[in-house]
Amino acid sequence: MSGKKQFGVWMDSHHATVVGREDVTEGKFIVLGHATNEGAEGNSSENAANNHEITLRQKFFKEITAFMQNVDAIHITGTGDAQEQFIKYLSETPQYKNAVAKESTSNKMSDEKFVEMIEANFN
Repeated sequence: MSGKKQFGVWMDSHHATVVGREDVTEGKFIVLGHATNEGAEGNSSENAANNHEITLRQKFFKEITAFMQNVDAIHITGTGDAQEQFIKYLSETPQYKNAVAKESTSNKMSDEKFVEMIEANFN
């Protein structure tokens, strides 16, 4: 898999950690950044609240993908159903639709442990 643009994302519905290689296709895996989704505040209309939540989720996903350009392979892990929603988002986004996505479930871990997990996954 050398020369591939490989990334790892740990996420739940409010936080994400993005891991990638130091020099895009080579080098050690490092934390590229973090993204957050504060979530929608209370709204008097259920429809408006739902639309606002969808908008915030899309913004959260765009914040995550800003760390990853031209993905060849991605491993997405975390808690809840956020990973499935993110994989769907990637498959519907032309820039990412050809990326090979794998997913798993894992509890929150330190950045160091997550980097180790992604290194083991891609090596």
